[in-house]
Amino acid sequence: MKKIIAVHSYKGGTGKTSLSVNLAASLAKRGRKVAILDLDFRAPSLFSILKMEKSTVWLNDYLNGASTISKILQKTNGKVVSNGKLFAGLANPATEAIRDMSAKDRKWEMRALGRLLSLRNSLLKEQDFDYILFDTSPGLQYSSINAIVAADLVVVATTCDRSDVDGTSRMLRELYNLFEKKTGVVLNKVLDANLNSKKEELNKRIKDVYQVPLLGLVPCFCELLKAQGNLIFVQDRPNHPFTKIMDEIAIRIEKDEI
Repeated sequence: MKKIIAVHSYKGGTGKTSLSVNLAASLAKRGRKVAILDLDFRAPSLFSILKMEKSTVWLNDYLNGASTISKILQKTNGKVVSNGKLFAGLANPATEAIRDMSAKDRKWEMRALGRLLSLRNSLLKEQDFDYILFDTSPGLQYSSINAIVAADLVVVATTCDRSDVDGTSRMLRELYNLFEKKTGVVLNKVLDANLNSKKEELNKRIKDVYQVPLLGLVPCFCELLKAQGNLIFVQDRPNHPFTKIMDEIAIRIEKDEI
């Protein structure tokens, strides 16, 4: 089933972009045609993580109505996509472009929402993509709200940090319920040596706190921290436990088990 997926978080530092990239890679590894779009216009990072050359046309241009989505998308060269296809739409990392996107008014945001909604037809239908992933800006920026509105599924990255728990709970209750979006939580960077024995307990706690399904539990892997964004674990560490967790999440999404 074709889907638009928004990966979101209440605050920065939750590992949202790492989850976005590895989830996209996992879906591509399973033979799917996937597009990942960098909607974090305040801190663009996909071009760096995916080791792609800076573009001459950006996702900014598409949302500004100055380019088509086909001209924005670049095919990645990772070995993980041998069974499928992974394309990326990059946000402009230039300081001037970041400043420009931060100054957009509500009328522009409404037009940008229309262009995000049109991706369902241009990419999922006409170009036969299976999945579009939005790597969003954390918090309640208009670009993030637009991504949530346009998505079929929202994957919320959160941690056990108290401020993150409180903020995520409030965001789910006050925003997500308003839009009635299918939502799953990924609890990331879990500091618990006995995580396996406490999965059921954590699962119940997540459902009680957030009132949405738990999509995945990710321990705090030192290897991810040491990699400093230089590795895509699904591609570069296929046997790592983090890769297996991402593959499990991808399977659940494909089977619509949320």
